[in-house]
Amino acid sequence: MPVDDDRKKIVDFGAPYHLLQSTYLVAPGSVIKTVAEVNRAGVRIAGVDGTRHSGLPPRRRPTLRPVTVKDPDTAVSMMRKGEVDAIALSRETIVGLLDIVPGSRALDGGFLNSTTAIAVPKNKPAALAAVTDFIEEAKASGLVRHALDAMGMTTSQIPPIGMKA
Repeated sequence: MPVDDDRKKIVDFGAPYHLLQSTYLVAPGSVIKTVAEVNRAGVRIAGVDGTRHSGLPPRRRPTLRPVTVKDPDTAVSMMRKGEVDAIALSRETIVGLLDIVPGSRALDGGFLNSTTAIAVPKNKPAALAAVTDFIEEAKASGLVRHALDAMGMTTSQIPPIGMKA
């Protein structure tokens, strides 16, 4: 599961196996070049309801004009109509949208960076050690990369060995 401070209160996490980065898809012809530039007054950004992307950008960037949508398809439709300037999603999802919105760009960097790791119940050191050892070996052997590639997640990043969740 994604690692965050709230979850750390109720579970312990083994070594992370996937780096998550949320960034922006900007509309064709947009003058926005960086994540920092998205924080300009009046920028209309679509976030999918029920995801961390729907609420996070406006709280961290109060000058934005958030637009909550039901799904990525709605966001893409709005971008094509010129109703939003950017879409906030995971990098993997955005990479998949580049061909669907010709001329759009995925911005380098991100506004939310986190990891995914195996969670175990609190105070279970043997279980925590076992999942940590398994994931570290799976990263070193290429098993994690192979699994992500097999799921079509070829642009996903794998944390370095030894990184803590």
